[in-house]
Amino acid sequence: KVPGSRLIVALNADASVARLKGQGRPVHALRDRMKVINSLSVVDWVISFDEDTPLNLIEAISPDVLVKGGDYSVNDIVGAKYVLNRGGEVMVLPFVDGHSTSSIIKQLSTSKQ
Repeated sequence: KVPGSRLIVALNADASVARLKGQGRPVHALRDRMKVINSLSVVDWVISFDEDTPLNLIEAISPDVLVKGGDYSVNDIVGAKYVLNRGGEVMVLPFVDGHSTSSIIKQLSTSKQ
């Protein structure tokens, strides 16, 4: 097995998103979000988790590479210590300004005023 040879994308379940992001979230139901991600040819599996963090899932999967998008540092990523302690790698993808759901919602609410 080559490290990083399978791409598993984990999504917060709807209840988890609502707890973390507040009323009116998620904008798209889990089923729809999973369909979109699963349609990407590079994705091998799409799974969801109900907890507020994916730590239990990360420990169950034991990935060789853990990737998080956004403006995080490796030290702030849930599960990073676990992956690093196992000899894995943790990467942060660059955040693309204006493309997050929160940013789009803010832009839409501003344009309505």
